[in-house]
Amino acid sequence: MAGAIIENMSTKKLVIVGVILLLFQAFSFMVGGLIAPSPTTAVHYLATKCVDTVKTHHKGSKWFMPWGPDQCSKIRDFDEAMAKRIEANNIVFAVHIPLPNREMSPWFQFMLVILQFDIAFKMQNQIEDGSLATMDVGLAYRDSTLNEWTEMAHSTEHRKLSCNFTATKTYENEGRYYECDLLPFMEVGSVAHKYYLLNIRLPVNERKKVNIGIGEIKDIRLVSIHQNGGFTKVWFAMKTFLTPSVLIIMIWYWRRITQMTRPPVLLEKIIFALGISMTFINIPVEWFSVGFNWTWMLLFGDIRQGIFYAMLLSFWIIFCGEHLMDQTERNHFSVYWKQVGPIVFGSFCLFIFDMCERGVQLKNPFYSIWASDVGTELAMAFIIVAGICACLYFLFLCFMVFQVFRNISGKRSSLPAMTKARRLHYEGLIFRFKFLMLVTLACAAMTVIFFIISQVNEGHWHWGGYTVQVNSAFFTGIYGMWNLYVFALMFLYAPSHKHYGDEQSSADQAGNSGEDIQLTTTITHVDGPTEIYKMTGKEAQETSLNTPYQK
Repeated sequence: MAGAIIENMSTKKLVIVGVILLLFQAFSFMVGGLIAPSPTTAVHYLATKCVDTVKTHHKGSKWFMPWGPDQCSKIRDFDEAMAKRIEANNIVFAVHIPLPNREMSPWFQFMLVILQFDIAFKMQNQIEDGSLATMDVGLAYRDSTLNEWTEMAHSTEHRKLSCNFTATKTYENEGRYYECDLLPFMEVGSVAHKYYLLNIRLPVNERKKVNIGIGEIKDIRLVSIHQNGGFTKVWFAMKTFLTPSVLIIMIWYWRRITQMTRPPVLLEKIIFALGISMTFINIPVEWFSVGFNWTWMLLFGDIRQGIFYAMLLSFWIIFCGEHLMDQTERNHFSVYWKQVGPIVFGSFCLFIFDMCERGVQLKNPFYSIWASDVGTELAMAFIIVAGICACLYFLFLCFMVFQVFRNISGKRSSLPAMTKARRLHYEGLIFRFKFLMLVTLACAAMTVIFFIISQVNEGHWHWGGYTVQVNSAFFTGIYGMWNLYVFALMFLYAPSHKHYGDEQSSADQAGNSGEDIQLTTTITHVDGPTEIYKMTGKEAQETSLNTPYQK
């Protein structure tokens, strides 16, 4: 009788495999926690107020530098502008990224910029409800301080102000600042150039009510967030190492299946599909982003992750369903359309949502779905619905696992009638299957737990003389965990070449044949499905009817 490797491997060897996988899991967490730096870096900028004079327009100058040899004509504040009779339309807020004497790098992978207004309270110029700040924004780049700036993007953007004045609105409190929420400003999918320049204008048009009722803006502050180059290198190294590892085990797994005398069953196909999706997400195409300006890499990464998680969620449903013995149908993908269909639909909705955000940002990096009321409400509603669906799915998965455990436990009533050796064998099969199911739930729970920890902790822990980067450990550890999970599935559920019972005499086999039929129904091929699969009644009913019951 042949089955999967997990069923025929000795306990000693299985423990060795488990220890090796745990060591690799610990190593993946240590790589992120002790070797890699923090995943991202946030840099704060205060916009410089430049003056766009008529003389400057005649020179044809388009970009305003806040510092350097070709810096713009600056003012300290708007009081100085009023004293010099400089109109608001002639003031340009300029920000150079990065700070002086620094350079950006393709290893930074992306650049996310968040904006915040410093708005002072004035009795005669208060922020009106639902007010919009209209900005004429431009982005330019260059790779040498001697080169001219090249326009990268230009747009007119609107951002709704959400500010709160905590003090009493009286003349005595004039000059105090509102507490305003951070606003999404820009996202670039690659950092292919060394220097970037942002020019922001706040045009005022009283007739069209443009930038009227937004209060007295004193300053504009920006926060630029990019991935750390050191973390990028560690991340690329992990992907480069894991890609051939999973690819080799996937080829080995499918080769074993094709060597059997029967066609692959649904469970074997879905495990192979899961291996393909894991390999797809592992392929380190990000190496090319270091040399090429591929702004679509963020969107491509989201698509790869979506495919993998959709396949993983579908696999869990099918894996549990194929081990439920109360289903008359089995081994057909169409049986699971009610469970898999919502997963595919949810993944498609996520894709559409991502295309509406990052898809548009390929043309306009200043676009944000959160900038409008309708976009914000749709985005929040989608996130809430997605969270509810995720919780319901997890509860449904736990229910299916409970059903599988209950069905397998029901089979234990047949075990006392067996010989001791065969009873111990099947008890080992049941234990190993339950253990794998618990590991699956533990992986899912660990992902959620570590995600929550990474969001609420301070980013790093001090452990003796070492500093542990918790966020980096989360990324590398969870990424390594799912690779090891897929690796273990393909290895343990590959067909085994070892036949249980070969060491027994033919007389002993004849005496125990009835026990096999009671637990496994009929075995039509020596390369049949896994024994747990057969124990739970998933073999074809017609083959069972064609076999006489033996006593």
